[in-house]
Amino acid sequence: MTSLRRFLPVLGLTAASALVLAGCAGTAAGDDAADDRLSVVASTNVYGQIAAEVGGDLVDVTSIVTNESQDPHSFEPSARDQLVVSKADLVIENGGGYDAFVDALIESSGTDAPVVTAVEYSHDWPDNPGHADPPAADEADTDATDAATDTAAGDADDHADESDDHDHGHDHVEGFNEHVWYDPHTIAHVASAVADELGQLSPDDADTFIANAEAFGAEVEKLEASLGDIGAAHGGEKVFVTEPVPVYLTDAAGLENATPEAFSEAVEEGQDVAPATLLESLALVRGGSIRVVITNTQTGGAETQEIVDEADGLGIPVIAFSETLPEGETYISWMQANIEALNTALQA
Repeated sequence: MTSLRRFLPVLGLTAASALVLAGCAGTAAGDDAADDRLSVVASTNVYGQIAAEVGGDLVDVTSIVTNESQDPHSFEPSARDQLVVSKADLVIENGGGYDAFVDALIESSGTDAPVVTAVEYSHDWPDNPGHADPPAADEADTDATDAATDTAAGDADDHADESDDHDHGHDHVEGFNEHVWYDPHTIAHVASAVADELGQLSPDDADTFIANAEAFGAEVEKLEASLGDIGAAHGGEKVFVTEPVPVYLTDAAGLENATPEAFSEAVEEGQDVAPATLLESLALVRGGSIRVVITNTQTGGAETQEIVDEADGLGIPVIAFSETLPEGETYISWMQANIEALNTALQA
């Protein structure tokens, strides 16, 4: 999966940014001289919301991709986005080739802000040597703060120099599913890493960031418990996922992704599905083993619609997941809604 759309350059930013710097500096994130909050820039509002949970009132978060109709794979940043990144104290990206525009912005802006790259906290990431479980919320004894700090710091050590090497972990890796925000366990580690970076930027507030990450981690544990309940009731049942965005979630629920890889890969890359692959996929849906069809609200095409129409005609539930955070949702409420939708569909 090496579509050119994953590596779009930031065109014309050098000249355009000079105008923005000259005329619009007062409207960029973190420009209020009276505001001493840390400026955090996230590639999408998913990571922006997580940063807000960890940073609370001590951070000012700007998310670059916020619209549910925008596909982050093919997003083209603006000179204003470059300006925002140039002023960031911390940058959060997905990595793995998903939001390559962030790498271009980091390079063109010249920022030396630390970067948290979410894919590097996935157990499936090729360069991840493994890490301990995220800090538990009930470890509120005299050693809790030290333990949480050690965990977060250990994560940073495990992913050596990720904050300083903007080229590490950003190219697409064949066979790796980069949509790691659908893996709650990974996201708990990302929150710990964000807390660690913010604590290094503002040591006086480190305990607050750690406590916030712990509270967030406790909510993630509830998500994992809900997924465990689905696994207990429906483990091994098959789903058809038109695009691989929610596969981490369905895997955590103990479900089998029966989708032909060539189908989901073509849809993800914005390519036509080969006729033979489409016929294979339609036959699979008709075969009676597929319990749920899951689509992506931000990608699709004629072939995806054929699968949906076939499922509808057979009475197979169809649900849709998105890549960005719906308006008014938090990461936790959004994932819980996705889990509940999956559970309801499996019970139909």
